[in-house]
Amino acid sequence: MRVSHAVSRLSAAFDDPNLVSCAGLAPVLALAQGCGLQELVARIVRLDAAGAANADLKVPALVAGMVAGADSIQDMDLLRHGGMGRLFAGVRAPSTLGTFLRCFTFGHVRQLDAVASAFLARLAADTPLLPSADRIALVDLDDTVRQTHGYAKQGAGYGYTGVKGLNALIATVSTPTAAPVITATRLRKGSTNSARGAARLIADALAATRAAGAAGLVIVRADSAFYTHDVIAAIRRADARFSLTARMTPSVVAAIGAIDEQSWTPIRYPNALWDEDEQRWISDAEVAETSYTAFTGRRRRDQVTARLIVRRVRRLNPAGAEQGELFTAYRHHAVFTDSPITLLQAEAQHRGHAVIEQVIADLKNSALAHLPSGHFNANGAWLVCAAIAFNLTRAAGALASTFHARATTATIRAQLIAVPARLARSARHLVLHLPRDWPSEHAWQQLFAASLHPPPQ
Repeated sequence: MRVSHAVSRLSAAFDDPNLVSCAGLAPVLALAQGCGLQELVARIVRLDAAGAANADLKVPALVAGMVAGADSIQDMDLLRHGGMGRLFAGVRAPSTLGTFLRCFTFGHVRQLDAVASAFLARLAADTPLLPSADRIALVDLDDTVRQTHGYAKQGAGYGYTGVKGLNALIATVSTPTAAPVITATRLRKGSTNSARGAARLIADALAATRAAGAAGLVIVRADSAFYTHDVIAAIRRADARFSLTARMTPSVVAAIGAIDEQSWTPIRYPNALWDEDEQRWISDAEVAETSYTAFTGRRRRDQVTARLIVRRVRRLNPAGAEQGELFTAYRHHAVFTDSPITLLQAEAQHRGHAVIEQVIADLKNSALAHLPSGHFNANGAWLVCAAIAFNLTRAAGALASTFHARATTATIRAQLIAVPARLARSARHLVLHLPRDWPSEHAWQQLFAASLHPPPQ
């Protein structure tokens, strides 16, 4: 591939007022409007400070910018180029949106959380966002540190990663056939403990999950940082099941040591081999389970008895080691759960908890690339808007095609959102002229038709 003309014969000019670089925002914002984002903000968010007017226009503007790829307040200027003013109404300048974010207090951020939860429920009702959620839903919980720089960032500190930043606690919900969406978020100080406030967030996340159509079995998965009585109690109060990585405390180690050697079952694991003669998997990984009572240091009614599922992986000598092993040694990974499914299913299902890491990576590759304000609550509002934008993008992908339903938001943005178009008028209609032979033309048309012309309910 090469330039078709001599370089000396090329020129460029930014002079066309009818071009837009992200025509995919039109069906996406139509979807947001149809699901009542603007109406929810107007009804729930109550800001009265100077610069806080028209929250029902400014929150959707922030979400639109994030869907288009903005990861800072200054990036919101991409909403104001070319023909964007003709295609969209209510566009605001970055400085206006920055002032608006700084009006938020913690209470207002919680109001925005309520908007995000209600909006997710409407997206799930109007799009195939969470298929089969009425049978089983998997809620995942994790936190991450978003690195910050400078001394003016409120709440920044050094946490468990040794990186200076702010801590974001995130909960997602997925199904065996659907990619995860975000059910709850909470921005915290960088030096905070992972489990701080987790019980409250789990309660919010499970309420949002039920509102999004999860009427059947709901299982909450988390790592050992959230292996606490308060988290399990919050899960049980919401009529859900838990699957938490257990800390290797002396009592857990003792319970593992008491498992009979004949109880271990080989599982399909990386590098496992199928033995045709014995008709079983030959693997260095095996699983077993036993009963275990956790939190025995608390009063009896607070103690929790459930299944302890253990995976053990054989420790191998380093490559090139000449000395043979005197006895077999294993690494153990324990999961404390009250899941009603079988041993092998429960162990494999818990390993699927890693899906939340993909969501975190996706966020950090888009709106959460920065926490742009020096004000802590402004960054808290930014995080909630990022979650709304993530879910909206995921819903748009679900409407477009089965491929985009599970694609990352970066892929959806590149193929469906960042599509250039020229605006024209015909018979009092605004017409979008898009590039011929666009690779995702069919998926884009599917999204456009479903968002602007939804079928009757």
